[in-house]
Amino acid sequence: MLKYEQIAEDLRQEIRQGKYTSGDQLPLEKDMCEKYKVSRVTIKRAMDELVKQGLVTKRRGSGTFVKTLDDNYAKQLSISTGNQFSGFAETYKGRHISTKVLRFEIVHPSEEVAKKLQMSTQDFVYDIIRLRILDDVPMVIEYTMMPIQLVPGIRNEILEHSIYHHIEKTLKLNIQSAHRIVRAVRSTEMEQEQMQLAPNDPILEVEQVAFFSDGHPFEYSISHHRADKSEFSAISIR
Repeated sequence: MLKYEQIAEDLRQEIRQGKYTSGDQLPLEKDMCEKYKVSRVTIKRAMDELVKQGLVTKRRGSGTFVKTLDDNYAKQLSISTGNQFSGFAETYKGRHISTKVLRFEIVHPSEEVAKKLQMSTQDFVYDIIRLRILDDVPMVIEYTMMPIQLVPGIRNEILEHSIYHHIEKTLKLNIQSAHRIVRAVRSTEMEQEQMQLAPNDPILEVEQVAFFSDGHPFEYSISHHRADKSEFSAISIR
């Protein structure tokens, strides 16, 4: 393991163990240079690694801060970054994908959603439910909320294709990371009908908060996947 990777791992462990919690500032570069006996370049690479993994955010002129995560995310954190983090359309690029929009509304977020998206309950979010279909097989139902202020211009035709494509190609915004929790849950009657499931068929729930490169959360989603046709990989932090 390279030196900057070791430093990043040390800091990950300290965040995981609660030495640094949501909103805390990490030590200054000069202090970490003295602690680890390395150059500023090495410390910068370590910080960049933590930024890529969605654990911290840099504030110009202020320093590096631990992202705001609730206790549940801090304890059960799995991270997807870079090429490991992509939307449904990108993941199955080259195959036949179709989308059925089940709901598309503009609403005020609940207190829970507002907390996860770091916004006010008086602001507005897109409230989206989509059925994603792969090679004519219904695969997943996505329940998504996004702040209108951060992701403007979403329309039905965008929802029928790729929201992430709109974000990256049209809005020119950089999607950096996502924090996910995966659990097994029971399906609803609506999900059984839409995904052609029997009442006792298992499904996997993926709860996700996705972040831009500046550290702002732009998406809170819960997706329900057919367990017989889904698998997930993640980098886990002990």
